[in-house]
Amino acid sequence: MSASAARAMSSRSGSTRGIVLMVIAVGLLTVNDALAKYLAQRYPVDQVLALRHAAVLFAILPYAALVTGWQALKVRDWRGQSIRGLLFIAGTVFLVLSVTLLPLATVTSLIMTAPIFVALFSGMLLGERVNRARWLAIVGGFLGVLLIVRPGGHVFEWGLLLALAAALANGLRDLLTRRLARTETSIAQLFWSNAAVTVACFATFSTRWQPVGGVDAAWFLGAGVLNALGHFVMIEAMRAGEAALIAPFRYTALIWAVVIGFLVWGDLPDVWVMLGALVICASGIGMVLMERRAWLRR
Repeated sequence: MSASAARAMSSRSGSTRGIVLMVIAVGLLTVNDALAKYLAQRYPVDQVLALRHAAVLFAILPYAALVTGWQALKVRDWRGQSIRGLLFIAGTVFLVLSVTLLPLATVTSLIMTAPIFVALFSGMLLGERVNRARWLAIVGGFLGVLLIVRPGGHVFEWGLLLALAAALANGLRDLLTRRLARTETSIAQLFWSNAAVTVACFATFSTRWQPVGGVDAAWFLGAGVLNALGHFVMIEAMRAGEAALIAPFRYTALIWAVVIGFLVWGDLPDVWVMLGALVICASGIGMVLMERRAWLRR
């Protein structure tokens, strides 16, 4: 086998693994968003975020102590970690605020514009080539989102802008995650970003603090574990392959959101939501097929 063929096979394997991990990650994070929506109806948003991300840290510390060792938390690029932390804070706060104002499926639809930002900036920041197949998938996915959101069909709400701001922050965070993967471990990126959110949200506490009951404490802990696991898997996904190829599979979060919304809140998607979901799925599958055909020609 030639060196070029070996590299192509390695690239295919890494990209497939990254795609699978991304689908799992967005599923975990969508469940986590649903928990945040539930908890934010009972507690102030800053309290929800502070306790959720404190739970994430409590989940990470035993893992670092028993599995990776404390050296895995070492920071080699403080500037990059700091910027990622700020983007993580912005994306998290905007997302949870928008979830409190809008239905979960609507927020998830808008968050799905994050891969568009990844595609727009991946060439500039990572030097990756965004080919025709990827652009078609990204544009197709965005059209699917438009079918679901139906601009002009909604009364304007600030939550829509908050969700789009979260998408921008998440897209830039994903690009930086890929870049930091060259020097930082996944567990280090996860730990320090969550530490930044925890400190920032605890700093905003006021007299609005609400006592947490036993059942809700379990929900907070569960949200923390899901958040930690989801972001860890997402970091591994972005590490496995090119950002512009893997990022569009964040669109599968829409499917998770529709299922959870129906099971928990009884929200039944209308025909536009179903049509948009089909367009999004078809775009992702089409991209994989076109990429596979291109690989086979090499």
